[in-house]
Amino acid sequence: MNQVLVIIGDASETLDTMYPYYRLQESGFRPVVAAPEKRLYQMVMHEVRPGWTITKEWEGYQLQADIAFRDINPEEYLGIFFSGGRAPEYIREDPDLLRITRYFFEENRPIASVCHGVEIPARAGCVEGRRMATVAKCQFDLEVCGGIYVNEPCVVDGNLVSGRTFHDNGAYVGPWIRLLVEARRAAQARLENGHSSTTACSPV
Repeated sequence: MNQVLVIIGDASETLDTMYPYYRLQESGFRPVVAAPEKRLYQMVMHEVRPGWTITKEWEGYQLQADIAFRDINPEEYLGIFFSGGRAPEYIREDPDLLRITRYFFEENRPIASVCHGVEIPARAGCVEGRRMATVAKCQFDLEVCGGIYVNEPCVVDGNLVSGRTFHDNGAYVGPWIRLLVEARRAAQARLENGHSSTTACSPV
């Protein structure tokens, strides 16, 4: 088991998405981009510029989704990542995305969330009692659903790792990758001990 879901939609934040996407590859995982439909998506770049009190938005890179939410069997994936940007607000009502999200929380598999990504597990009813970082404007979304807001660059709560914005990429992505590496080793050990006598080599 080496696949990890990367959840996006139109207006996902570019840096929120692409840094963990390539870090997964660097660590020998296969990131699988998942979205409402299997098509090309337009990402954006977000930043608060001097003189602005709200986020300014520009078009970012495009990213192809590998699979639609409805076609996902979550048992085939080691972990999941919820990217930020405006996309979570629009995709969080998708019943298949909610089904997938609940699976990873219930099965205690490695989960990461950044910025507005919190809106998805919050909508899925998965954040009650969980400590999470998120962008300050989403503090209400987290707390109204029973979560605990922590204003830090990396918050680890069991299998759940979170950061506030892409400025925290260097703080929270590494700990999440380490959880994935541990989960992969455990999955390989179970396979070797229970179903196979061969040894598979995977990069770390």
